[in-house]
Amino acid sequence: MKKIVLTGGGTLGHVTPHLALIPHLKEAGYEIHYVGTENGMEAPKMKAVEGVTYHAVKSGKLRRYFSWQNFTDPFRVVAGAFQSAHLMGKIKPDVVFSKGGFVAVPVVFGAWLRKIPVLCHESDLTPGLANKLCKPFAKRFATTFPECAEALGKKAEMTGTPLRPELFRGSREKGLALAGFDGSKPVLLMMGGSSGAQSVNACLRKTLDELTGTFDILHVCGKGNLEPSLDGKKGYKQVEFLDAELPDALACTDLVMSRAGANALCEFQALGRPMLLIPYPKGASRGDQILNAKSLQKRGLCHVLLQENMTKESMVQAVMETWEDREKLTEALKNAPPADGTKRVLELIEEIQK
Repeated sequence: MKKIVLTGGGTLGHVTPHLALIPHLKEAGYEIHYVGTENGMEAPKMKAVEGVTYHAVKSGKLRRYFSWQNFTDPFRVVAGAFQSAHLMGKIKPDVVFSKGGFVAVPVVFGAWLRKIPVLCHESDLTPGLANKLCKPFAKRFATTFPECAEALGKKAEMTGTPLRPELFRGSREKGLALAGFDGSKPVLLMMGGSSGAQSVNACLRKTLDELTGTFDILHVCGKGNLEPSLDGKKGYKQVEFLDAELPDALACTDLVMSRAGANALCEFQALGRPMLLIPYPKGASRGDQILNAKSLQKRGLCHVLLQENMTKESMVQAVMETWEDREKLTEALKNAPPADGTKRVLELIEEIQK
């Protein structure tokens, strides 16, 4: 039986592509192992997946800001690399698939020490620090954006992102029932990523009186971000997060307002949903979401509202302009290269073993 090691962690964006690949890997007869951290958000998610053996290794976080942990974490990365090399010797996988995040660095290095071929995937428009460090030790790179494939050079190929098949099996009726909407108005879905988007949440709530005249609004606001005073407001439904119900919610959605995390963008693009993107601002991140959003905007696939320009008035205007442009956006999304990279990533996993 062939064996594969999957790795990646730090955010759900580093985990969901694995969940898309696992059913296909099982079907192909692979024994599946996952290497992550002890306490990262990947741990409970992957431990719950039947047929996957979870292994925890030490890992340090790769920070771009000053922290005393910057002096101790390199030692954790080194310890994790040797732990990973030991694990690779024990598991003896045929191949490693890495989704990035700081836990991937020691795992990829450990695989390289054992001469095990590694395929890395980068979701964002520019390679993250973890994937930059992994580049010398990976055999191939798969990317979501053409700009990223170009930046990574000959090893890289734009494939899109592996997407869960259940995303395409949602029911509009179930989505409307979940939100308590009757389907008489178009549905605007607001999503802010796994931890929500406080500033966008607050601004959207200020616009409700204007926007609910045109839309029913399903607001996925993130854990701990519900606003009790808005419970029962007509045309507005707030939930902390959606998991199994997400395909149904997307099936009833006519317009998406979202942050610009790469995996979410691929899902919206594959489903052909018109998008208004409000990327995470550069001061609070490395600026990858701004680049992601601008790449899609350049290709005519979305509208963008930068957070520094976001007010109650500008949000209402941007939503209405995106809605007016919906037919053009939907057509451009339909004609864009496939966003679902599941098939090609699976092919690359096989190819690098030859």
